[in-house]
Amino acid sequence: MPLLILTILAILIIGFVLGQPYFRKWQRQKIKAKPFPEAWRRVLKQRMPYFRALPADLQLQLKKHIQVFIAEKDFIGCEGLTVTDEMRVTIAAQACLLLLNRADYYYPKLQQILLYPAAFIVHGHSPDGAGVVHEQRRVLSGESWGQGKVILSWADTLDGAAHPGDGRNVVIHEFAHQLDQEKGQATGAPLLERSSDYQQWSGIMAAEFSALQQQAAKGESSLFDYYGATNPAEFFAVISEVFFEQPQQLSQGHPALYQQLSQFYRLNPLSWS
Repeated sequence: MPLLILTILAILIIGFVLGQPYFRKWQRQKIKAKPFPEAWRRVLKQRMPYFRALPADLQLQLKKHIQVFIAEKDFIGCEGLTVTDEMRVTIAAQACLLLLNRADYYYPKLQQILLYPAAFIVHGHSPDGAGVVHEQRRVLSGESWGQGKVILSWADTLDGAAHPGDGRNVVIHEFAHQLDQEKGQATGAPLLERSSDYQQWSGIMAAEFSALQQQAAKGESSLFDYYGATNPAEFFAVISEVFFEQPQQLSQGHPALYQQLSQFYRLNPLSWS
């Protein structure tokens, strides 16, 4: 009898594990089948110049992605901030730009978006060259954690959405980190479609990253923010901002880099109006 009970429990557990992806897909289909709320549509028109530039098929995709994203992710207000639907839609719309033309993918490790009213302070410790540990105090507009969290400043989120051509967008930046962190630690080499793609990706990224480091050291002008010269992970996040916000400049000045990002994101922003 105990063996029978154990066998039944094992079957139920296995069935639950194997059935989860199908149940999740069914849930998402139900969410996508619901009408997109009119209030959310107004937020897109008011807060998202990106949305107006997208072709009709991508607009529809983005709305469905927003519905799933908001249903599955927890938004938590910090420092007394009350999270509204306007905040959820504005953040989700920008985060889901990176997911267009991806089948049933919604940042699987991400669980929570922590939202501050404005830039927030992060305390940490860092050793110097002599091994002495110093306390650090950083003022940030966003941060992506591998433990299923993204932290954002609402003021900077609004600013990034309102100026879609300046090459700077904190939501795109932090969610590019999320894509990079899917395989573990962020390295600037997110999961690519084929293993054979990594050689070309690495070669182009390494050359462009080195060029930016040299430009930063000499104080030369660059299409990319010098923050991208910090490390390959930050470089990937910075060029992702530029890919979505300044595709014309990127494709003209860095055609090989644009091609790599277009292949990775499965998008061609040059074709958007």
